[in-house]
Amino acid sequence: MAEDNKWKPPGDEEDEEDGEIDETAYKTAKDAVLFVIEVSQSMLTPPPSTDAKKADTDSPTSAALKCAYALMQQRIISNPNDMMGVLLYGTEKSKFNDEDESSGNLAYPHCYLLTDLDIPAAEDVKALKNLVEDEDEFSKLVVPSDERVAMANVLFCANQIFTTKAPNFSSRRLFIVTNDDDPHADDKAAKSSATVRAKDLYDLGCLIELFPISRPGQEFDKWKFYDDIIYNQLPTDPEAPAPISGATKPSSTGDGISLLTSLLSNINSKAVARRALISNLPFELGPGFRISVKGYIIIKRQEPKRSCYVYLGGEKAQIAKGVTTQLAEDSARNVQKVEIKKAYKFGGSQIFFSPEEISQLRNFGDPIIRIIGFKPMSMLPFWANLKPPTFIYPSEEDVVGSTRVFSALWQKLLSSQKIGIVWFIARKNAAPVLAALYPGSEHTSPETNAQTMPPGLWLIPIPYADDIRQNPETTHLIRAPEPLIDHMRTVIQQLQLPKARYDHSKYPNPALQWHYRILQAMALEEDLPERAEDKTVPKYKQIDKRAGDYVLDWGRELESQHQRWMKEGNAGGSLAVVGGKRRATEDGAGPVKKAKVDVEEMDDAEMKRHFEKGIVKKLTVAVLKAWLTGKGMDGRGKKDELVERIELYFETK
Repeated sequence: MAEDNKWKPPGDEEDEEDGEIDETAYKTAKDAVLFVIEVSQSMLTPPPSTDAKKADTDSPTSAALKCAYALMQQRIISNPNDMMGVLLYGTEKSKFNDEDESSGNLAYPHCYLLTDLDIPAAEDVKALKNLVEDEDEFSKLVVPSDERVAMANVLFCANQIFTTKAPNFSSRRLFIVTNDDDPHADDKAAKSSATVRAKDLYDLGCLIELFPISRPGQEFDKWKFYDDIIYNQLPTDPEAPAPISGATKPSSTGDGISLLTSLLSNINSKAVARRALISNLPFELGPGFRISVKGYIIIKRQEPKRSCYVYLGGEKAQIAKGVTTQLAEDSARNVQKVEIKKAYKFGGSQIFFSPEEISQLRNFGDPIIRIIGFKPMSMLPFWANLKPPTFIYPSEEDVVGSTRVFSALWQKLLSSQKIGIVWFIARKNAAPVLAALYPGSEHTSPETNAQTMPPGLWLIPIPYADDIRQNPETTHLIRAPEPLIDHMRTVIQQLQLPKARYDHSKYPNPALQWHYRILQAMALEEDLPERAEDKTVPKYKQIDKRAGDYVLDWGRELESQHQRWMKEGNAGGSLAVVGGKRRATEDGAGPVKKAKVDVEEMDDAEMKRHFEKGIVKKLTVAVLKAWLTGKGMDGRGKKDELVERIELYFETK
C-alpha cells in the first residue's frame, strides 16, 4: 500500500494529475481476524515419527498457534491498524473478557480468549511467543475438556467479540482451525443451532474461513457439517456458471510436507483482506449492457511503510504533525490558496487557466471499462507488460448478476484463447488507457495446493510506440560460433529453477526483511540479529556441483574458438565482422566496397508472422520496400512509414 502524505494538511490536496492509477487512493479498509482453534485430544496428538526430512513435529493445535504467531508478527508492522485475536475452544479452562471460572456463571464455557481482538501490541506478540515456545506453559493452559463444546456457543462468542471490538470494520473474518469434520454427529438440534449462529455472523458482515486438518487415514469431509456453516460467495442466479474460486483444501501430513508449512501456506493465501483500488466501476460489454467490477492490486513492489513521523528531540518521543505553508519568493509573505493560479508557458508567455477550465481539459468522460474489440492472445507479446496490471473481479453491489456475466466472459476468453481490447478510465480526471483484458487462470502451490493467484481478468495497459525502446543497430557484431552456443546451452539446462518456474514468495527482499527484523527486535526487546538473511544469494556449491564441469568445458571451447579466430587474420587489432557489412583489409587500407546483391523477397505468410509477433520493425528497409512494391503499394518514405503501411494492411485485411 502506498504511503499517504502525512505532511499535507486537510483541504490542501492538489488536483489529481492525469496519468496512471494513483495507488494513494487505495482503500485503507480495516481488517479484523479472529483465530478460532480447536483444543481436543486428537488436535493435541503429535503425528507419528517418520524418516522424512520435513516430518511433522507439531501437534495440530501447536501448529495453528504458531501460524497465529507468525501472522501477528507480520501484522504488527505491515498492517498496524488491523486487529487480530485468538480464541481457543474445547479447553478445560474458560476465559472471556473479565469472566473466569471463579465467577461461577460463565457465558461461554470451555472457550478461552487467549488474545482479545485488538490491534496487536508487543506484549501480545511476546505472550503468544512464550506460549508456543514454552512447553510447560503450553501443557498447563491447553488442556482439552471432557465435555463437548457446542459450535453454536463458539460462533455466538465470536459474534459478540466482533460486535464489541470491531463494530465498524469493513472486513471481519473468522479463521476456524479444526480436524473434527462432524462435531454434532448425533445432535440435529445442536447442528441447526450452529447454522443459525453462522447465518447471524454473515448477516453481521463476517466471513467464515475454514482451515481443515485431515487426521491420519481419514480425509476431512466438509459435507458432514461445515457446508452448512461456510457460505460460499456464489452468484444468486441458479443458472450461473461454476464459481471461479475454490475453497481451502484440507491440510494433512505426509509426502514430506509438514502440517505447519501447509497451514502457513493456506492461511497466508487468505491472510490479506481484499482492499479495492477501484470500487464498483462500470464494465460495459456492449451498448446499454453493463456490469459492476472492483479493481485490486495483486502484485506490488514491497517497500518499508512509515505510518507517521516521530520527533525525538524532546524528553520523550512524540508523533509530529506537519503543516504546509506557501511563501512568496520576493516578500516571503504567506500566500493564500485563492491567490494561486495555474498557468502553462506557450511561446514565451504564460497562459492562465481557471480550475474549472483545467478540469474540463482533463475530463475524458466518467470512469468506465468499455470493450471495443477482441484479439488473439498471441498478439499480446510478453514485452508489452511495461506497467503494473490491475486485477478486476465482479461486484454485486451495484448490478445484481455481475458475477454470472463476468464468469461467463472469463470462461469464454480463456477457452477461445482471446483477449479483449478495452477503453479504460480508472477514475475522474484520469487519462484514458487502451488496455488488454487478459483472462488469468487460478494458480495453486504444487506442495500444498493452496491458491497463490486467483482466477479473474487482468487489465494490462498497452504501451504506445514512444514507450518502447528501440534496440540500437549492431553493424559490428561478432557472433558466437555454434559449438560455443551448444556448450552454453548445456550450462543453462543444468541451472533450471525447480519445476521450471520462479516463485517470488521464496525470495523476499533482503533489505526490507532486515528493516522489519530490526523493528521487531526493538518492539519485542529482543537481541539484535548479527546479519540479515539473504535468500537471493546464489547457492554457489550447488551451482558448482550441477554445472561446474560444463562451465569449464565452455571456457576451454571459448579459448579454442578465440585462438582459431586470431589465426584467421584477425590479430593486431584487425576487425572481423561476422554477418556484418564489411571486413577490414590486412594492410588497413580501408573497407572493401560491398558488391550490390539482390534483396531476398519475403512471402505473405512470413510477413504476417512478423506482424503477429510485432517485429516488423526489425526487417530492413529494402525488404519492406520490396514487399510493399510487390503488393502494388507505395514503397517510398521512411522506415516508420513503411512499417505503418504494412501493419495497416494486415489489420484491415
